[in-house]
Amino acid sequence: MTALTNILRTRTRSALTVSAIAVGVFAVVLISAAGTTGQAQITRTLEEMGINSILVQHESNFAASNLNDEYIATISRVAGVDKAMPLMASINQVKLIDEYVSSFTWGINADAREIISLEPLHGRLITAGDIAGKSMVAVIDEDIAMATYGRSNIIGKSIRVYLSGAEYEFEIVGIAKSGISTLQSALSGLVPNFVYIPISTMQMLTGRNGYDKIAVMIESGLTSAVPTMAGRADGASTDSVIAAINDTIVQSRGENSGMIVSNLLSQKQGLEQVLATITLVLSLIAGISLLVSGLTVMTTMLVSVGERRREIGIKKSIGAKDADIACEFLGESVLLASFGSVFGAGAALGVTALGCHLTGVQFTPQWSPVLLAVLFAIVLGAVFGVYPAIKAARLEPVAALRAN
Repeated sequence: MTALTNILRTRTRSALTVSAIAVGVFAVVLISAAGTTGQAQITRTLEEMGINSILVQHESNFAASNLNDEYIATISRVAGVDKAMPLMASINQVKLIDEYVSSFTWGINADAREIISLEPLHGRLITAGDIAGKSMVAVIDEDIAMATYGRSNIIGKSIRVYLSGAEYEFEIVGIAKSGISTLQSALSGLVPNFVYIPISTMQMLTGRNGYDKIAVMIESGLTSAVPTMAGRADGASTDSVIAAINDTIVQSRGENSGMIVSNLLSQKQGLEQVLATITLVLSLIAGISLLVSGLTVMTTMLVSVGERRREIGIKKSIGAKDADIACEFLGESVLLASFGSVFGAGAALGVTALGCHLTGVQFTPQWSPVLLAVLFAIVLGAVFGVYPAIKAARLEPVAALRAN
């Protein structure tokens, strides 16, 4: 209570000191919160794109692929595999009204909703009936609809897709919001829009029987256990499932099959590690400002010691011990640092939350870095307050009472 009273006696100086500490903590927490929120958003986006799965493809993206239904059947029998879905892809242009839009056209089947997490906004997605009937129907990204018609719901309209040098007309039966949408906005159009058509239709129009890739969804709840020869033990690891797929392809198709199995999950984890490292480095750089804030606390307390020499002398003359005087000044330092760190952290979280609200990104704070920054600032305030506290405690009562 005494420490708070002394702080309130010099409100302007105390406010400036608290502000200096708040700025330092604000910078650290803002970078940390923005980094963790961005990392979580990118992770969610990549998972929605299907990067949380395994991809089987030819070792050369430009080579003619011989993937077919036999590969899918073979892979589906591997212990630990939940589903396997064929994919075809083509980078091209699509036309709505008189507007040409760059597009990545995907040939998919009815399992796409589960494996690449397509979310229908209007209409429906590709169905098994569309696959069986080789229907001329398409599901498009919301961005394409907005860019051409100025609204998202354009169910029933036509879209012309260029495939293998020819133009084909498809009926739009669904508008989807895929995981790529967030990245499209962030990259300002560098990532093309997506159009989804039945894979059987794409095979028919391109004159191909095979697939470009096979997306594999592994069973949930995998751990580090290794599968046995009799089948997958409880909790086979992702790596062991990948190894089993590789072995199965080699055994059934031969060493020269030219197929590779990519663990997209490990690529995602690598990206997460890079983002975490960048956030940590930026946070450490911002932490330098906290050292400056600590010097501000020391300066403030030294000035306070000089102004209160007579007060210190009176307290000592009536029985106050050196430890009492030291604790009083040290308490003021800690209290100033506490106020500043709490205000700074609160402001940083508020700014991050507001930014997320305005950009439509989910606010995903991690409280451990925030608490660490607050505690570090408080400890720093205590450390830089030790010297002024010792200086105040060592004042001789007689010399202190003679002070003007």
